Amino acid sequence: MDRDADGFLINTSDWSTEVMNQMATEDGFEITDQVEKYIMKAREMFNATGTVPAVRVFAKEFGMDRKAKELYDVFESGPMKKIAKYGGLPKPTGCV
Repeated sequence: MDRDADGFLINTSDWSTEVMNQMATEDGFEITDQVEKYIMKAREMFNATGTVPAVRVFAKEFGMDRKAKELYDVFESGPMKKIAKYGGLPKPTGCV
């Protein structure tokens, strides 16, 4: 599994839950059930639209307001960047 300088998979088809857990372990990041739920939802949204969802749009899927405080509580800064990274999705554009 090859990753770019930011830790994203170079070949997104290499992704699996095993790869997700291995990447997180290497990075010292914990994949909790809640984190995995967010990752799987982002993958589903990506497969439907072809783009990584904006944090505001993603937060709305979980009934959060536009500040997405819950996402920032779990992921600290840049929740969509981490969700995309461990979800084997392309690096999000825009505010990351």
